[in-house]
Amino acid sequence: MRRDVLQSRQPLGISVVQRAAAFTYADAVAEMAQAQLGHKRRTDRLVDTTRRISGHPGGSLPQKLADPAAYRATLRLMNHPDVTHHAVLQPHRQATLDRAARTSGTVLFLEDVTELDYSNQRTLASMGQIGNGGGWGYECHNALAVAADSGELLGLACQQLHSRVRKPKGEGVAASRQRLSRESLLWVKAAQRIGKAPAGCHWVDICDRGADTFEFLEHEVRHGRHFVIRSSYNRAVAVASDGQPHLLHDLLRSLPAQLGWQVEVSANKNQTRRTAQVCCCWAAVTLLAPHVRKGKHGRDGLPVWALRVWETDAPAEVREPLEWLLLTDEPIPDATAARRRVGYYEQRPGVEDYHKAQKTGLGVEQLQLQSQAGLQPLIALLSVLAVALVNARAAARRADQAERPAEEFFDPEAVSVLSVWRYQEVRPLTVREYLLALGRLGGHLNRKGDGLPGWLTLWRGAMKLHAMLEYESSRRSSGKL
Repeated sequence: MRRDVLQSRQPLGISVVQRAAAFTYADAVAEMAQAQLGHKRRTDRLVDTTRRISGHPGGSLPQKLADPAAYRATLRLMNHPDVTHHAVLQPHRQATLDRAARTSGTVLFLEDVTELDYSNQRTLASMGQIGNGGGWGYECHNALAVAADSGELLGLACQQLHSRVRKPKGEGVAASRQRLSRESLLWVKAAQRIGKAPAGCHWVDICDRGADTFEFLEHEVRHGRHFVIRSSYNRAVAVASDGQPHLLHDLLRSLPAQLGWQVEVSANKNQTRRTAQVCCCWAAVTLLAPHVRKGKHGRDGLPVWALRVWETDAPAEVREPLEWLLLTDEPIPDATAARRRVGYYEQRPGVEDYHKAQKTGLGVEQLQLQSQAGLQPLIALLSVLAVALVNARAAARRADQAERPAEEFFDPEAVSVLSVWRYQEVRPLTVREYLLALGRLGGHLNRKGDGLPGWLTLWRGAMKLHAMLEYESSRRSSGKL
C-alpha cells in the first residue's frame, strides 16, 4: 500500500473556522475519571495509571509506571472482569463525539486498520492471525475525529480489536457473506458506532482502499453519511450523459484535467521528497451492484461523484507517480468543491501518524500481558494517550501553536528536568522547545531545516529522560536533595 503524505501549498476550499481545543494528557486523565468500572477504587487506580503513563509514555509497562507496587496494582486492575476495553474507552469515545458535535465546521473521521503484533508472546497464541498467517495479534480498526480546518485530533471515536479467523475450507460466497467475523464489516460497524451527525454538523468519513466494498458504500449512501473513499476496484458504472456502462477507473483516466495545483510529496523508501504538479477531474456516476454479492447489499445502483487526482511530469526515478481515485457522496458543481473534497482526503495520512504514536510512541505492542482480557483495556488506555501525543507533536509544527507552554502537554517535572539538561537551568519550555530537546536527547542534531524528530528518535529521548526522572526521584527519597 502506498502511503503518500501530501501537504498543499495552499489549502484551497477548506474554510478557516473556530478551532477546537487540542486534546491533551490532562484531558485523558479527566476522561478516565469518568470510567464506570464497578467501584470507585478501580476508577481511581485507572486515573493514577493514566497519570503515570502520560508522564513516562515510552518503554515497557514496568518502565512506564516506574514503581513495582503501581505495576502490580495496574495488572490487577486490567485483569478485573469489570475492566474491559469498552469500559476504559467509552468515556473518551463519548467525549470525542461531544467535541465533534461542538466543533464549528467540518469534522473528518479518519479510518484505517493497523496490525498489533503479539507474536512473541506464547500465552496470546490464541489470537487471530496477522500478516501472512505466521503471527498473531489484532487487526486494530481506528476512527479518529479530526477538525478539518486545523488538523487537530479531537479523539478516538471508535476502536475495534478484530481477531482474524481462518476461512473455513470450502466455504462458499453465500456462507462467507453470512459470517459475522468478516473483516469487511469493520467499516460498517464503525459507522454504526459513530452514529449520525447532529443537526447542523458536517461529518465526513475518510477511508482508504480497504473500505471500498459495495456493502459499505451502500450503507453510507442509504444512511445519508458523507464520505470520501479511495477506490480500489475498477467497478462497472453508468454515466447519465450517455447511459452506457463504463469501468470506473478507465472512465476517470479518459477525462481531461479540470483543475491543477502543487503539493509536497514526502519521502519514502522508493522516492525522495519532491514538489509535484497534480491535476484533477471529476464526474457524476452510478456504481452498479456487483453480480456476485460478497457482502449484504441490494441490487440497486449507487449515485456518487468520482474524482481522479494524478501527478503530471513525474521525475524518471519515481516508480509510482501519484494517483488517487476517489468516491464521494457530495455533489461537485465546480473546482472549489472538487478541491475541498480532495483536501479532506489529504488529511487521511494523519491516522497513519497516529498508528506510529500507538506503536513507537506508547509501545502498545510491548505490554507483555498474559491474557487478552488484561491486554485489551490497556490497549484502549494507551490509544487514548496516543491522541494527546500526536497533538503535542503537531502543535510543535504549527506556527500558531508552537509557542504554547510544554506543561500543557507534558509532565511539569519532565519539562523541568529536560530544561536543566538542555539549558543548564530550570526554565519554561514551549512545546516545540520540549520536543526538540527530547529529540536531541535521543540523537537528533536539531540542525536548521531538519524539522522535528521522528517517533523513534523521540522514543529514544524519552527513555533517557525517564532514567533522569528516576534518578531525581531516588535522590529526593534518599534525602540527598
